[in-house]
Amino acid sequence: MNDSSGSSSGPVPDALASFEPHRRELCAYAYRMLGSSFEAEDAVQETFTRAWKSYGSFEGRAGLRTWLYKIATNVCLDMLGGPQRRARPMDLSGPARPDSPVPAPQPDYVWIEPIPNALAFGADPAEHADVKDTLRLAFVAACQHLPATQRAILIMREVLRFSADETADALTMSTASVNSALQRARATMAKARPADTDAYDETDADQRKLVDDYVKAFEAYDMNALTALLKHDVAMSMPPIEMWISGPENVAAFMLGAGSACRDSRLVRLAGANGLPAFGHYKPGPEPGVWLPQSITVLELDGDRIAGLNFFHDTEKLFPLFGLAPELHEPT
Repeated sequence: MNDSSGSSSGPVPDALASFEPHRRELCAYAYRMLGSSFEAEDAVQETFTRAWKSYGSFEGRAGLRTWLYKIATNVCLDMLGGPQRRARPMDLSGPARPDSPVPAPQPDYVWIEPIPNALAFGADPAEHADVKDTLRLAFVAACQHLPATQRAILIMREVLRFSADETADALTMSTASVNSALQRARATMAKARPADTDAYDETDADQRKLVDDYVKAFEAYDMNALTALLKHDVAMSMPPIEMWISGPENVAAFMLGAGSACRDSRLVRLAGANGLPAFGHYKPGPEPGVWLPQSITVLELDGDRIAGLNFFHDTEKLFPLFGLAPELHEPT
């Protein structure tokens, strides 16, 4: 077997095994860059393919992890060649009235997508706190305001804690250029990033109760109980639909109007998405005792209230990603 110094001309047979421990953190990095869990997975696969093909020339001076990030960055920059940036509905327009006509869905490439915790977090829960903040929907959406290279620099320097020299090497830039771009990226993020919401801590009894109360209120379709849990400026979004609703009373009015088909829904708890509480949402189907996919629901919390209700409706793609069944049946 060839040694890992890269003295041979071909890839080492077990190179892919050495890449695998880095899969989740590379996927989280690519997700922050691209805003899509599916594109992030594709980016990691392409990273491993390129790394395997060039493993014979890997000199090992920067370490395997840094080398993989350099390749992943180039893959993401290649994928970000077009002008389209992903967004949340709140980035594209003001809030709609709850009785406004529901517009036609936009293409999936328009939207920030959720990512399952299992794709982005390591097995050690202690590691989660370090990455949760930078995987939240608001942070990922704010990153999309940055030019691709600035986005990579910000993530590498402030999220991954790479040095300026390491970042410069990965991007084939000078250290001075990296530092200058980082300052511009910080200034843009300060304007684009909304106020932070709270990270979700599964060990926090108050947060668990807030989430449990949401489940009870939503499944009962009790709008009084539900609105009591919502922050005064709560935002409800429904990608791939561009409209969004602001405020508890407007949320209730929408759910009792255009959203009334969700009455008698069922929620299936997930292991989380973007470091936040998440559910598979099934609404009643045309046949009694059958519930059909409606959304991946991701909650954003702020103190003792819910600040964001995110209903991702692209169930054909997202339900398999989160390991959810295509329908639910009443137990017999």
